[in-house]
Amino acid sequence: MTERERGLRYVLVGIWNTIFGYGVFALLQLTLGDSVNYVILLAIAQVIGTLNAFVGYRLLVFKVEGSVLRDLARFSTVYIGAFAVNLAALPLLVEVVGLPVLVAQALVVGATVIVSFFVHRGFSFRRPTIAEGDMR
Repeated sequence: MTERERGLRYVLVGIWNTIFGYGVFALLQLTLGDSVNYVILLAIAQVIGTLNAFVGYRLLVFKVEGSVLRDLARFSTVYIGAFAVNLAALPLLVEVVGLPVLVAQALVVGATVIVSFFVHRGFSFRRPTIAEGDMR
């Protein structure tokens, strides 16, 4: 698969992941938001969204074989970083800037999409090249 094809697949799976993850957060916010803090709902949505994204990226975009658990650990590390940014940015946008929760979350999600492609390509689903394998 060419990088162009991989990039297109990433965008398509990413669109699904964004809709799915945002939808889970929105559903939780709209159903439980009066009784549960939005940051707790964000954490729940993050776990569900991460698992959904992992399956899509592993099977449809990067098409790798090997240790699922190792890939999931690396993938989760990237998502934990994005989640940390989200945990900082969402309250800032809601409490300080005054944006509605769902608008603020849409902005945060949009800001992390592009960066994550390069991190997943270079870290989460990276496989050694032949030259790297010879160096062992």
